[in-house]
Amino acid sequence: MSKAIQAVRGMNDLLPEAVERWQRVEASARDVMCAYGYREIRLPLLEKSELFACSIGTQTDIVEKEMYSFEDRSGENLTLRPEGTAGCVRAGIENGFLHNQIQRLWYAGPMFRHERPQKGRYRQFHQIGVEAFGIESPDIDAELILMCARLWQTLGLDGLSLELNSLGTPESRTAYRTELMRYLSARRDQLDEDSLRRLEKNPMRILDSKNPAMREVIAGAPNLHDHLDEGSRGHFERLGEYLRESGVVFAINPRLVRGLDYYTRTVFEWTTDRLGAQSAVCAGGRYDGLVEHLGGKPTPAAGFAIGMERLVELLALQSDSHPAVRPHGYLILLGDEAEKRGLKLAESLRSAGFRIEHNCGGGGLKVQFKRADRSGARLALLIGEDEVRNASITIKNLRDGAQRSVAQSELIDLLLKDTPRGTAP
Repeated sequence: MSKAIQAVRGMNDLLPEAVERWQRVEASARDVMCAYGYREIRLPLLEKSELFACSIGTQTDIVEKEMYSFEDRSGENLTLRPEGTAGCVRAGIENGFLHNQIQRLWYAGPMFRHERPQKGRYRQFHQIGVEAFGIESPDIDAELILMCARLWQTLGLDGLSLELNSLGTPESRTAYRTELMRYLSARRDQLDEDSLRRLEKNPMRILDSKNPAMREVIAGAPNLHDHLDEGSRGHFERLGEYLRESGVVFAINPRLVRGLDYYTRTVFEWTTDRLGAQSAVCAGGRYDGLVEHLGGKPTPAAGFAIGMERLVELLALQSDSHPAVRPHGYLILLGDEAEKRGLKLAESLRSAGFRIEHNCGGGGLKVQFKRADRSGARLALLIGEDEVRNASITIKNLRDGAQRSVAQSELIDLLLKDTPRGTAP
C-alpha cells in the first residue's frame, strides 16, 4: 500500500477548531477597518515576477531566495505573492484610482515564501494588509498605528509593544550608507555569513540581523537619525506628538530598518515576547516612492501588514474565554415520520435565528444522544413516535439533564426567551 499523500512542507491545514479563532480575528479586523473608513480590495495570488523584483528589491532575501516563481505555458514568469503591498499598488495604477486621490484600502489572504518552516514562520502564511494612498502628512502614519492599537483592544490582547524609526529619504540614506559601509568594512572579521553577503549590496539590512553574535557590532554602528534630512526629522517628531497625545506608548529603535527596499521615513513594528524568535506580529511604514517606481504618478503612501498566524497564536496563549460557535440545539429524530417532520422544523428554527444541527444518517436513541453531546449543543430536541402523535417535542438540557415536553407550535417562542440569538448557548 502506498504512503498517504501529505501536505506540502510549511503549508498547513486549518482545522475547524482553529478556524473559529481565525474567524473571530478576521471579523474583528473587518469591523476596525470599516470604523476608520477603509474599504476591502481583493487581489490575485499570482503576479508577474518582475513586480516583486521592482518593488521589494532584487537584493532582498525574499527575491533572491524565497519567492515561488515559475514559467507558465505561455512562457511568462509568474510568482505566488510573497507580500501584498506591491500587488495593491499595481492594481491602483492599472485601474487608475490612485493619482490625485485619497484611497484607504485593506485586504486579507495567503502569501507564499520558501523559508525554513518553524513556529510562526511558514511557507504559506496569511496577512491582513492595510494601505493608505495620497496623504503625505504624519497624521496618516498615526492613524494606521491607532488602528492596530484598536484591534489589539478589540481582541483583548495585551503585551504588544510598539517600536518606531525613521529611515529618512533615499537621498539622506546615501550619506549614511557610505558611513555605515566604512564602519562595517573595518569589522569584516566580526560579520557573519549573511552580513558579509549583504555588506556590498544592502548594508542597512545588517542592522536588522537577529544573530546574537552580531549584537556588539550593530550596537556600535553609526546612528541613522544623525543623518536624517530636516523634512524626515520633522515628520517623525510630529508623529511622536500625535501618538503621545493619543496615549500610545512607543519606543524609538534606530536599528529598525524592515526587510523591504521600498520603505521611506516612518517604519514601525508591533512585537511581543510571548512567541519566541518570531516576535513581530505587525509591521509597516511609509513607501512614498513606490507608486512612481512602478510606473504611476508620484503618490505618497503608507501601510502595514499583520501576520495572522502569529496573531492567532498570541490570542490562543492568552486566557481566551471567547466561546466557540456551537449549535443552539441538536435535533434527535426517531422513525421515518419524525425524520420527515424534523427537516421542516429545523428550517423553521434556523429562519428564527437559531443554529440547529440536524441528525442525519439515522441511528438509535443512544447513538443520537452521543452525537448531540459531541456537537457541543446545549439542548437536545427530540421527536419520536409519541411526539409525532402529540405534535410535541422533548427538550433536554445536555448540561444539567433537565427535561420537559412542549408543543411544537410553542418551541420557537420558548427558545427565543431562553436563548439569546447570535450567541453560543
